[in-house]
Amino acid sequence: MSSILYILAAILVFGLLVAVHELGHFLAAKACNVWVNEFSIGMGPEIWSRERGETQYSLRALPVGGFCAMEGEEEESDDERALSRQGFWKKMIIFAAGAGMNLVTGFVILLLLYSSAEGFRIPAIAGSAPEFEQNNGVTLEADDVFWKINGERVYLYSDVDLLLGLNPGQPLDLVVLRDGKKVALNDLKYTTYTDQQGESYQGYGIYRDITQWEEATLGAKIKTSWLNTVGFVRVVRLSLKMLFAGDAGVDDLSGPVGIVSTMTEVGEQAQEMGGVLAAVESILYFAAMLTVNLAVMNLLPVPALDGGHILLLCVNTAAMALFGKKVPPKYESFINGAGFVVLMGFMLLITFNDVFKLMG
Repeated sequence: MSSILYILAAILVFGLLVAVHELGHFLAAKACNVWVNEFSIGMGPEIWSRERGETQYSLRALPVGGFCAMEGEEEESDDERALSRQGFWKKMIIFAAGAGMNLVTGFVILLLLYSSAEGFRIPAIAGSAPEFEQNNGVTLEADDVFWKINGERVYLYSDVDLLLGLNPGQPLDLVVLRDGKKVALNDLKYTTYTDQQGESYQGYGIYRDITQWEEATLGAKIKTSWLNTVGFVRVVRLSLKMLFAGDAGVDDLSGPVGIVSTMTEVGEQAQEMGGVLAAVESILYFAAMLTVNLAVMNLLPVPALDGGHILLLCVNTAAMALFGKKVPPKYESFINGAGFVVLMGFMLLITFNDVFKLMG
């Protein structure tokens, strides 16, 4: 596959994931009997449209998402089926359904990728360096299994590298499963140890076991797909934590241009190593991570995002209970409008940064 095909595939995948998000809102609105004026796949000029019942279904020229236009979404409406006239739980379900659909999509993609797996590696320990007990005053045993690293749960074998790399050079708090019981090993030293080949290295002196596998039964595939989805949520949480702590900056963020570029690069590298099938699998895995990322980011309590709508819904509900009044619609519209402007400005900044990184 050429680079152009990868770029087109990446744009299509990104657009489909955003459209899936809007599909979640659409299905929830229909289930809650809310009037939907238009459901569109794609943005920009309309290239196909058909009206069925009350809703206009559209296909638009730019494959970069879509929208679900509900009656009473942006303004007050007298229609009993308008979104603005629905109760707390119906609104909550509709607002959260887009993120929910993204999470389900990520899980389904992972389940598809793992459908042909024969086994899953267990995050087991093969033992420790000869200096480990002397340096730490505790022992690691063969067949111990990683359970927590610095308070973070180890779901999959790949989590070990991620969590060990978060605080390089710092003391390590470890919880392992030993004979079915959790054993805490705290303040493990990062220093000079001897590896299994007798060479000295800087690390924690823990030997990893790559020989233990769990059979890939249907239950194991479902469990691993779900744990991987949960792991993606954690990656977003840890990334946001690093951003707010100042450990990451704008250069570490990616907008649509950066995402398409990364997806293209992932596909090309995978093809070089394992052919077209490996490239497709790598792009799908990246898509699963991306759709979970979209779910979490959309639930942040930021005006104009789904999480912002949920926050305002909760504020209005509390205000009605306490004071018998809601936030005036004009102020709510101003808050959402201001949030939208700020988000668009931030996205433009990230997009320009992505373009400059590509040009550089």
